[in-house]
Formats: sequence, structure tokens, C-alpha cells
Amino acid sequence: MSSCCTPDGHCSSDGSGESLSGDGLLTVYQVAGMTCDHCKASVTKALQSVSNVLAVEVDVTSGHVTVTTGGTPDDSLIAKVVDDAGYELVGRI
Repeated sequence: MSSCCTPDGHCSSDGSGESLSGDGLLTVYQVAGMTCDHCKASVTKALQSVSNVLAVEVDVTSGHVTVTTGGTPDDSLIAKVVDDAGYELVGRI
């Protein structure tokens, strides 16, 4: 285990907006335009339809959307799906 990893096996971010977990690659995005639980459900449903997406966590208050993928995420596809759902993917955190 390298010095960037915690005792439970999670690795800290390397500044790319990605980190590793036992379940896949976590990427945190900033999404604008979300204001309620309906927005949360819409973004979650849209992102779950993307191939390679294993899990989605949405925090409407901060605008952070954490996407767990089975490999490197396709940022352009994720941005398109979020935009098609009516929101704006601002970028990685």
C-alpha cells in the first residue's frame, strides 16, 4: 500500500478528479442547475444509463456528482448525458 492510501484501502485523489476504491474508479464532477430531489433523480437515472457506470451519488446542495466507473470514465459522454438531462456538467472537482 502506498502512502496515498488509507488503512481501509481507499486511495486519495491525485488531482485528476479521480480516486480508486475497491469498487471502481471514483470521479467527482461539478454539475450546475440541480435544485431538488427531482434533479437528483434525473441526473442519477441519466448517468446510470451510461455503459461502465457502476454507481452514482448526487449531492444537490454542493452540486457534486460522484460517478463510480469500471474503468476510465468518458468525460465527453458523461457531459452529454448530463446536458441532455437538462443540467450542465461544469467539470471535474
